[in-house]
Amino acid sequence: MLLDWMRRLGGKRIPAALLSRLRDEAGGMPLLVGLSTEETDRLVRLAGELLLAKTITGLEDMEVDDAMRCRLALQLALPGMNLGMRAYENWREAILYPAPFVARNRWQDGIGLTHEGEQVLIGQAHYQGPLVFSWPDVNESPLLDGWNVVIHETAHQFDMLDGPANGAPPLHKGMDRAAWSRAWNQAYRQFCREVDHGVEGWLDPYASENPAEFFAVLSEAFFEIPHLARRDYPELYRLLSQFYRQDPAARLPPVDETSVMPVQPS
Repeated sequence: MLLDWMRRLGGKRIPAALLSRLRDEAGGMPLLVGLSTEETDRLVRLAGELLLAKTITGLEDMEVDDAMRCRLALQLALPGMNLGMRAYENWREAILYPAPFVARNRWQDGIGLTHEGEQVLIGQAHYQGPLVFSWPDVNESPLLDGWNVVIHETAHQFDMLDGPANGAPPLHKGMDRAAWSRAWNQAYRQFCREVDHGVEGWLDPYASENPAEFFAVLSEAFFEIPHLARRDYPELYRLLSQFYRQDPAARLPPVDETSVMPVQPS
């Protein structure tokens, strides 16, 4: 395959054939609608750098072809499009399963209790370790439905650039850490209260699990349904725009809120 051949050559320059393939794949993704030519070029180049620098491994006898690698790499690259490769320095491998996978984990709930057991997952980010995904969920992620497992796990990895995920990634120069903490803590507590009282909206209740998940789920919304995120969480949207150095609401079409809310039983 193209990428295997390039790695054997050991070159670091991104071949034109790979850039062309990435650009073709990007053209079919609703998630990338509205990017300017310059932004698309930057995204495609970063995705190419990721493909040359990172290993993508398929498990359970699943063959990973170049089209799959490109689709994954473009989604990985979108959150860091204006941050560069340094934002991806704490992991070396992405692992793909052919379906949701079982993992034994230790996790903390919204009130600070620690649990341990098996979970069926579609994505997982490890501190200084690999990203793990269910391929069918990666494939369906760029649909502007408010849900994107690749962006979710990439947000966790950005969060873990300065330690275990806690919802407070390392901020850029000029960003106020105290202001970030106040805004996110206040919004997280309010969202947890709403979930506890059965208030349902477009934001996945999983965001109430802990501050790290709140940051990752809001990051999904920021890139997939930015108009809703900006409407209901204007301060968090502003902070995410500063952190990711992007404004998705300026390029993406609005999404009908009812299309992303959970379906209610009849």
